[in-house]
Amino acid sequence: MSDAIKHECGISLIRLLKPLDYYKEKYGSIFYGVNKMYLMMEKQHNRGQDGAGFASIKLDMAAGERYMSRVRSVESQPIQDIFAQINERINTALKDNPEYIDNTDLQKKNIPYIGEVLLGHVRYGTFGKNSIESVHPFLRQNNWMHRNLIVAGNFNMTNVDELFDNLIQLGQHPKEMADTVTVMEKIGHFLDDAVAKLYRQIKKEGFNKMEASPLIAERLKVSKILKKAAKNWDGGYTMAGMFGHGDSFVLRDPSGIRPAYYFKNDEVVVVASERAAIQTVFNVVYEDVKELDPGNAIIIKKNGTVNTTEILEPRERKACSFERIYFSRGSDKEIYQERKELGKLIFPQILTAINEDIKNTVFSYIPNTAETSYLGMIKEAQNYLNKKKEEQILKLGPNITREELNKILDVRPRIEKVAIKDAKLRTFITQDSSRDDLVAHVYDISYGSVNKNDNLVIIDDSIVRGTTLKKSILRILDRLSPRKIIVVSSAPQIRYPDCYGIDMAKLEDFIAFKAALELHKEQNSMRQVEEIYHKCLEQIQTADKDIINYVKDFYQPFSAAQISKKIGELLSPVDIKAEVEIIYQTIESLHQACPKNLGDWYFTGDYPTPGGRRVVNRAFINFYEGKNERAY
Repeated sequence: MSDAIKHECGISLIRLLKPLDYYKEKYGSIFYGVNKMYLMMEKQHNRGQDGAGFASIKLDMAAGERYMSRVRSVESQPIQDIFAQINERINTALKDNPEYIDNTDLQKKNIPYIGEVLLGHVRYGTFGKNSIESVHPFLRQNNWMHRNLIVAGNFNMTNVDELFDNLIQLGQHPKEMADTVTVMEKIGHFLDDAVAKLYRQIKKEGFNKMEASPLIAERLKVSKILKKAAKNWDGGYTMAGMFGHGDSFVLRDPSGIRPAYYFKNDEVVVVASERAAIQTVFNVVYEDVKELDPGNAIIIKKNGTVNTTEILEPRERKACSFERIYFSRGSDKEIYQERKELGKLIFPQILTAINEDIKNTVFSYIPNTAETSYLGMIKEAQNYLNKKKEEQILKLGPNITREELNKILDVRPRIEKVAIKDAKLRTFITQDSSRDDLVAHVYDISYGSVNKNDNLVIIDDSIVRGTTLKKSILRILDRLSPRKIIVVSSAPQIRYPDCYGIDMAKLEDFIAFKAALELHKEQNSMRQVEEIYHKCLEQIQTADKDIINYVKDFYQPFSAAQISKKIGELLSPVDIKAEVEIIYQTIESLHQACPKNLGDWYFTGDYPTPGGRRVVNRAFINFYEGKNERAY
């Protein structure tokens, strides 16, 4: 994606099912779990670069012995920083205490971070907060082992105000109105309640306080706690947690908005945001990694039993399609094929834009993440040419000359690496986005890759704001003197904010919204815009079941082609020589390419929860009233 937008977070939960001695004997190290967690976090680094965190729990530790550890970082390379700290602690302990080296019991007892239950998190701050206090995992401490709670998630709740009020009604005094705090405290409240009830029950059975502790761990019903805690959550989430005594869980939202995959054998259970990360780190095949069903939780008890349980009734599946287009690594088997399909399906529009003149057209892509859809586009171009060649050869018949045959066969898609991102420059510029003169040089071009008066087709993952296109890419591509520049988005037009974990919060940031607004002005239909504003205002007090996304009416008068044409006009620098055309994927083709992930609210406005519809109406109110603030 040439436009930089915030990604969503990534999680990894690892539960070792054998004693640590087992991993020492089989894999040569008691640090097997820590090493695997490092790899899991690095393989999901694409999901978060603002911060990272790691926490672990040691099972069956004696009173007075430390059984929980946590480390977090907001350094420029947070994952590296975390594990540098962990390694330093481990190496220092081994150096100062040589007797630990061959004794796994002493290592587990005295060295932090070595545990059987491990939780890792990579973060992109949706609200722009990048302090250490905002980095997962979050910790809720208590002297009762069972009441300790560690939580990390890939999520955003749309009804934080409601959840905050619920906590107040429960008699709590939350330290902050943030979804991370409210979610953790909600789970914590019902955890406390469950432990207290179990203790009273076990005490009636004649057990003393010390004897009650292991019985509480055994009888604690994690699913019951999660059902009560998550009852009123509105948002997209994959929530992972660990209790101090060793139970752990990962819960997925009932619409399946945020992704979650898991793998289990007799040695380990691992849950993560990306299937390919699990496959790579644990060297397992595609079929061995399962997707966690929407509304379900995978629960791993302290004794090692593993179950998947329905916590919330599943709704219509609306798994995030942006995962497939951009966020997840393209090495996943399904995602790789889907991205190629996106490139294939948009080719007919490209063919129309170049008047079927493939001979005088150069094909390329920006940025590197668009390469897979580019491959699909090129393959479809080759298929098209093969059919044309076959028709030409059959038309000429058996008397075709070798020269004629070679001339026909010689036509093929012209493939060039036209633009190369200067990663170091981009990193520097992000510190001050106002330096337009520097932004213009984010990409270098391959001089001589395009002939004068050629068409130049550039495919991108998606075009969100178009800022980089206008200030950098189009200007620098124009230096190659193409006749026409066709910028292709493998995603449809982004028209609506996301409120489930991706930082796309303001309508006026979207180039599609700006284009539609210009069309309203040109057609003297701003009265309709005012009417939409008043309809949105009326929705503020509406019950969840009756909320309507009235922002759809803003786009309704215009076709997708009209908006795309206006986007091309808005993004074309005034001094550019080449003609510019912008092409977007259709909604129908997106669904065809990604049939299992139909969460498309940023394109269609069809939000899977009432909170989403509240957010989009509020975003329109903010726009109309000139408030430069988030809608959630």
